[in-house]
Amino acid sequence: MLTVVVFLPVVAGVLLLATPRLPDAVLRWCLVAVTAVELVLVMVLWADFPGAAGYRFEARVPWMPSIGVSYHVGLDGLALPLVAMTAVLFLACAVYSLRETRRVRAYVALLLFLETTAVGLFAALDLILFFLFFDLSIVGMYFVIAGWGHRDHRRAALQFFLYTFIGSLALLLGFIGLYLAADPHTFDIADLTASRPLDGAPLAGALVLLAVTVGLAIKTPLVPFHTWLPPAHTEAPAAGSALLAGVLLKMGTYGFVRIAMPVLPAAWRQYTVVFVVVGVVSVLYGALVALAQTDFKRMIAYTSVNHMGYIALAIGTAGIIAGNDAQARQLAVTGAVTQMVSHGLITGALFLLAGVFYDRARTYDMSSYSGLAGTAPRFAGLTAVGAFASLGLPGFSGFIAEFQIFTGSLGAQPVATALAVLGILVTAALFLLALQRVFLGQQRLPAYVPTFGDLRVAEFVAVAPLLSLALLIGVLPRFLLDTIERGAGAVVELVAR
Repeated sequence: MLTVVVFLPVVAGVLLLATPRLPDAVLRWCLVAVTAVELVLVMVLWADFPGAAGYRFEARVPWMPSIGVSYHVGLDGLALPLVAMTAVLFLACAVYSLRETRRVRAYVALLLFLETTAVGLFAALDLILFFLFFDLSIVGMYFVIAGWGHRDHRRAALQFFLYTFIGSLALLLGFIGLYLAADPHTFDIADLTASRPLDGAPLAGALVLLAVTVGLAIKTPLVPFHTWLPPAHTEAPAAGSALLAGVLLKMGTYGFVRIAMPVLPAAWRQYTVVFVVVGVVSVLYGALVALAQTDFKRMIAYTSVNHMGYIALAIGTAGIIAGNDAQARQLAVTGAVTQMVSHGLITGALFLLAGVFYDRARTYDMSSYSGLAGTAPRFAGLTAVGAFASLGLPGFSGFIAEFQIFTGSLGAQPVATALAVLGILVTAALFLLALQRVFLGQQRLPAYVPTFGDLRVAEFVAVAPLLSLALLIGVLPRFLLDTIERGAGAVVELVAR
């Protein structure tokens, strides 16, 4: 069943590519249908997910047995919520793309290919399989930005590819180091987690952790590896930006909790303060630089750096054993995974809304607009909801995630946590200023734009469910937290070994 969920999108994409003369409208609706079926299948998996910890829906088939590589997939409480978030966000982007007219066949096939890479990575339990999906996601997103972006999109796509590909090479070096240290040699994540091959080799463990961390930090991205993110987001099409922020960035943060923390627990505990510092710097830097932006889409891109910093703070705190009880560490990891889901929904919605600016007036410059609430009330309302959800307002999923992160981190790192809380204040300021500039006051539009239309049906149907789900999690979070807590507890126990 899980293998069907992983490969259904790419198989459908290949069939659509091989079927000539299908009208563009049919191709777009096929994209919606496939992503909707994918979401239904994921919900079936969720309904059958048990209360106990451990992997479910496992499939393991030898792939390259001579070097210990297998097709090994499975889901636990950490992976399942991210797979579900991925399915939701791809369906939203498919609905949003119903008006796409440029090279529709290739566009549809690329989005389906990207969905397979994302679901496959979150389900992967083999390092080489993880790396394969990790690398293929870079290729897919490169073509999305280069083929359907705008303005300086080719340069942004090339920068994105080169930067993140270098990170993937560092990640591969780390994986090879783990393989060589294991006895018997294996790339299987579960086997490596059980054997901890580098616990007795502090120098080798530190070097492997460095390689893995650089690869994952670039993908996340964390400061100072974030410089590819703003141009890639700004020049990508709206759906590409939503998927890049909502799904692809989580490949980095997920890699930390799936691989770095449980497989290298001794090295993680030794250098955990580094992650706390990087997390706090990313929180404050991302928020302050976002505050200085005049480009709406670029502003949202920097808030992603800010939100990923909260995750780094939480997983760093989870490695501090002395003076920090297991319950607090579990709470921090639970908050980190909840933040991954929350950020995917909320920031994905904000990037889709940012696409409305470019669709109507070909610019994201906030100084070009004012008073839009008068002619586009639905657009203004959903953007305001997304902004308040992003800054962590109670009642939304962002508050649940950040509250857990701060509560779990405060006892072990009070100064770092207090500094990170300041990021919320800056984020509130930047979103309130943006809303005031763009939606309030006397209406102003670029001279070449006669009017600014409100959200179309496809745009509204794509965005509203994402924000509604963020609200549902904020009000009734147990269905999500019960799933995540089981996986988070297992990670905490593994790090403390």
